[in-house]
Amino acid sequence: MSIPLIVATGNPGKLREFEQFFQQLGCHPWQLQLKPAELDVDETGQTFADNALLKARGVATALGEWAIADDSGLAVDALNGAPGVHSARYAPTTAERNSKLLQALEGSGDRAACFICEIVLCRPDGSVAATATGRCRGEIAPDLQGSGGFGYDPLFYVPEAGMTFAQMSPEQKQRLGHRGKALQQLRSRLQDLDFATLQQ
Repeated sequence: MSIPLIVATGNPGKLREFEQFFQQLGCHPWQLQLKPAELDVDETGQTFADNALLKARGVATALGEWAIADDSGLAVDALNGAPGVHSARYAPTTAERNSKLLQALEGSGDRAACFICEIVLCRPDGSVAATATGRCRGEIAPDLQGSGGFGYDPLFYVPEAGMTFAQMSPEQKQRLGHRGKALQQLRSRLQDLDFATLQQ
């Protein structure tokens, strides 16, 4: 019997991303669904983990179903962790966000940064069933490099790969990136769940 799992996002692309991940798990009981458009959860947390929990718990308790959510963003050392949880709201558009970030680091010798992803899976009563964290250390490039990816990807340079996220293939980014690492961690956490008790 399949078990509904509500992905706490209004983004169909995020739903597809989670669906691809669960397909790789092989046999599992989950039937993924997008949260209702009218159900909004305010992201008022101080950390990525706070916001992921707010979204997963808010959707789970509102619908009485299992729910999963992630929250992610870029933390720059020289900017005391900014843009952090405000990564998507750092400026109105992607181009403006990247420009603002470069301007903020102008003249700085410290360009170290980290992409962070937090994932939370909640039971229908809002209790936490599993969490996962993924981090990718890198640095902010001096200018935009590459045409792939989205957001800050053209500026996030990964020394291990010798390229920015925007220059990587999807497979490289999944292997090295923060969300891919979080999903790999989640894989083992899901395997620890007793499917026979999931509907209780």
